Formats: sequence, structure tokens, C-alpha cells
Amino acid sequence: MSESDAPALAPKAILAGHGAFAEGALSAVAQITGLQDRFIAFSNMGLGPGEIEARLRETLDASGARLIFTDLPAGSCTIAARRIAKDRPDVVVVTGVALPTLLSFVCGSDVQAAVEQGRKALTVLEVPRGA
Repeated sequence: MSESDAPALAPKAILAGHGAFAEGALSAVAQITGLQDRFIAFSNMGLGPGEIEARLRETLDASGARLIFTDLPAGSCTIAARRIAKDRPDVVVVTGVALPTLLSFVCGSDVQAAVEQGRKALTVLEVPRGA
């Protein structure tokens, strides 16, 4: 069976954030791994708090995903995702996500290992004098 004949895999996670954050991050995942279809991009653009939560719930229900990655720990997507997780203990929320975390996750790491990989990737290569 060729790759194009293989059944499509259901998304594993929602990537939610401000503006085009999710689409941009998934573009990078696509370029590096080709596995962007394991995520659903979600933007809060033009949505109020109640609308974000309602649409996130709809997206979870429609996709079967039970993991939500968000951009900012105290952002509107995270607040909505935390409300959902409070009602639905099967939903996991990971905040402050960056590309190394997404790559690790999509390449097979469990959530905890992916988060740790993201933490390890944060590095200051050189601190300019006076900074």
C-alpha cells in the first residue's frame, strides 16, 4: 500500500492560539515532518471568550482529539481549554507550546516527553554584554 492509499489518521490534538499562530506552527511541522494532519489549527481571531470555548468544544467533539496545545499560559485559548478540561477529565491542556514540543509529539513522544523536549530546546546561545 502506498502512502497515498493509507487511511488518513485522525487528528491527535488541537493547536490553539492567537492570530495565525497555529497555522504558522503547523506550516513548520508540515515542512519538517509532513505530519501536520495530526493537528487541527484553531485561532481565536475575532472570537469572544464564550465563542472560543464553544468552538473548542465543537472541535473536540467533531475530531475525537483529547489534547489541546495553546500558545500562552494565561491567554484566552488556554482559559477556554482549562474550563473544558475541568468538565472533561479526558482532555489534557499543554500551554506555552513551541515548535520543538509539537515536533516531538507528532514524531511519537507522549505528552510529558514532548513537553520536556520543548523545555530542553530553550537555550540562550550568547548573551551580549550589558544585556
